[in-house]
Amino acid sequence: MIKLSRRSLTTLAAAACTLGFTSLAQAADTIKVGVLHSLSGTMAISETVLKDTVLMAIDEINAKGGVLGKKLEPVVVDPASNWPLFAEKAKQLIDQDKVAVVFGCWTSVSRKSVLPVFEEKNSLLFYPVQYEGEELSKNVFYTGAAPNQQAIPAVEYLMSKDGGSAKRFVLLGTDYVYPRTTNKILRAFLKSKGVVEADIIEEYTPFGHSDYQSIIAKVKKFASEGKKTAVISTINGDSNVPFYKELGNQGLKATDVPVVAFSVGEEELRGVDTKPLVGHLAAWNYFMSVKNPANTEFVKKWSAYAKAKGIAGHKDKPLTNDPMEATYIGINMWAQAVTKAKSTDTDKVIAAMAGQTFTAPGGFTSTMDKENHHLHKPVFIGEVKADGQFNVVWKTPGPVVADPWSDYIAENKGKKNVPEKK
Repeated sequence: MIKLSRRSLTTLAAAACTLGFTSLAQAADTIKVGVLHSLSGTMAISETVLKDTVLMAIDEINAKGGVLGKKLEPVVVDPASNWPLFAEKAKQLIDQDKVAVVFGCWTSVSRKSVLPVFEEKNSLLFYPVQYEGEELSKNVFYTGAAPNQQAIPAVEYLMSKDGGSAKRFVLLGTDYVYPRTTNKILRAFLKSKGVVEADIIEEYTPFGHSDYQSIIAKVKKFASEGKKTAVISTINGDSNVPFYKELGNQGLKATDVPVVAFSVGEEELRGVDTKPLVGHLAAWNYFMSVKNPANTEFVKKWSAYAKAKGIAGHKDKPLTNDPMEATYIGINMWAQAVTKAKSTDTDKVIAAMAGQTFTAPGGFTSTMDKENHHLHKPVFIGEVKADGQFNVVWKTPGPVVADPWSDYIAENKGKKNVPEKK
């Protein structure tokens, strides 16, 4: 047993204190930023690249001097496509890691899991994916699309002459809140347009589902019964790969039964032979193929970053997509708001976020609504090309103001698009 003198113990204690203060000082020299995306499990196919987008944006901001004279320090966690684990990881980021803000979540069930945490602790979440609406939190900024910025325009297009004049609809989705609520809205919308119940069918599959043979066969049978049929897909995650493969296997071509997807972009089509899928559709607020100087610069920066970091898949075939753009807009707007507020204090940043603008890769000035915590976004509908990119076939004249509380849900009557203070 080693005995230490009182003098030695005093010296060690002083050293420990010095180290402690050094650690605190180092922490004070950075602003910690949480990254809450699934890097494993069924949603990793979509979410991993959003983690890398945050890291790229942080590198860019730090290269310009950081925020408030401090470098941003990312803290990355993996909730592993496990919805309760999202809440645990959110608590860890806020309580233990002391992050100033979190960028994360894809599925609405993961967002619903963490929402009470951010509200209770008065912390900030930036959510970058299209969703079902029916939510408006003081502590969340929604940089993806509300239903009136994606789902409704897409179905209107399918019903138009240019979109094929669809009369019957198959609503296919993964079984959780986003597809079910979106389809509730779409059913009411279709009914308002004169579509009868017999001309709508709904099918749901669990996360990670891989056998779409019987479902595609059912779609073919439904489509053979007469009127022009279209499929609206809210399938999420890696299930999209077997779904699209089965479309090709059964020869369900876009000219016969067009599929419009709300959760499939360039990244999800990476592992699919897209040649049989040419002409099928996706509705987003950004596509990699959009031509403008801002997007050329964004794709160039991402390509260089992916190559330098050796990001799996992207170092050889770099792709950008809508949630990446929404993530990129969000972190840059947050940095601008912190600079304006001269603080990372949640309430001061919320106030400073109102009306923030940013030149988006999509080629428009992105504006954060002054009240409802949603971006004003244009809507694009793209056709799948043989190379896995999208050819834009329709777009809105300009950005669309989000309506989180859909008019097609009766109980929303009278609801205001302003976050309630908890």
